[in-house]
Amino acid sequence: MDVGEVLTRVHHEEWARVVATLTRRFGDLDIAEEAAAEAFAVAVERWPADSVPPNPGGWLTTTAGNKALDRLRRESKRDDKHRQAHMLSEQTAGFREPPSAVADERLRLVFTCAHPALAMEARVALTLRMVGGLTVPEIARAFLVRETTMAQRITRAKAKVTAARIPYRVPDAEDLPARVDGVLAVLYLVFNEGYLASSADTNPIRADLTGEAVRLTRLVRELMPEDGEVVGLLALMLLIEARRSARVSAHGELVTLDQQDRGAWDRGLIAEGHALVRERLTSTEAPGRYQVLAAINAVHTDAADARDTDWSQVAALYDQLVRLDPSPVVALNRAIAIAELDGPQVALALVDELAAPLADYHAFHATRADLLRRLGRSDDAREAYDRAIHLTGNAAEMAYLTRRRTELAGA
Repeated sequence: MDVGEVLTRVHHEEWARVVATLTRRFGDLDIAEEAAAEAFAVAVERWPADSVPPNPGGWLTTTAGNKALDRLRRESKRDDKHRQAHMLSEQTAGFREPPSAVADERLRLVFTCAHPALAMEARVALTLRMVGGLTVPEIARAFLVRETTMAQRITRAKAKVTAARIPYRVPDAEDLPARVDGVLAVLYLVFNEGYLASSADTNPIRADLTGEAVRLTRLVRELMPEDGEVVGLLALMLLIEARRSARVSAHGELVTLDQQDRGAWDRGLIAEGHALVRERLTSTEAPGRYQVLAAINAVHTDAADARDTDWSQVAALYDQLVRLDPSPVVALNRAIAIAELDGPQVALALVDELAAPLADYHAFHATRADLLRRLGRSDDAREAYDRAIHLTGNAAEMAYLTRRRTELAGA
């Protein structure tokens, strides 16, 4: 395998573990991230000449640890001598971390980044960077904000973690309810980035991120087995992950849900997801956002053919979801369901109402282009396709939208 491909794969697989290990060892997110980045930079320089080491993750962790120690020694000569000396003595004596309910470093890092002392957007952004290994541009696209804005947000969040002395651990049982909402939010966004990567420089679907998000959500469920939203999020992830192998064609083009080979779906994951949805249906508690999203995906995956989809049930669930989460993105997805029930003209009117908040969201323009195409408004559809193509960073989605636009031009 090409060394460049190995480096990309190792970065995806090892970034969070290296950062988590260094955070536990040195107690500083900024030091951990900088040292991890330096270690990967050294790997880019050395591995093509020296060959890939037998244990890439161990090599990176050791190199990053040395880089962090070098930085601490430099800084100890300035104004933080006591703290750095304490860290160095821990490293020499053999640091023992405090006991935790779950012995998983990356989950501890998630809880650290999702601490309630941080604003929710800062929690999500910091976790995407530190745990997901996403770049600042990728995170900025997920939030629909400028890169400079996101960089400042992440920097402030790391500084606050240090200043507030936020511990690197899974919280005690009594503290979990106050923390779980932020944890679920970041795990969902990590999963979404894997489901449809926002950068053209990576794989269209990042199985490393979706798989890690599922794994961590399973661990959260072990901590909080009775929490409906934890169960709902796990069900949602499983039902989406089950379709992964059918979502990109052999030519590298996104395959929409109605065109996917349903025989290629993972029936084991679907059965598990459906069982979790049914489990929540027996509860007397009102469902939350993730439970409703899981139910929507259960309807989709229950249909043997796209034509068998119960769109009235999907629309009713979206009506429920809009009341829980009245965001423009949810309204956009509801409009797609309405198009199947009441036609593209009705749906287009709903979509056009979202133009202001979703002006820079590629899915808004892609949805609008499809509705305009179905209405025979080719010139308007072509313009909407152009805008969607310009805004998307996903190579597979770009290929799909480009083909649809080309077919429109031919027609």
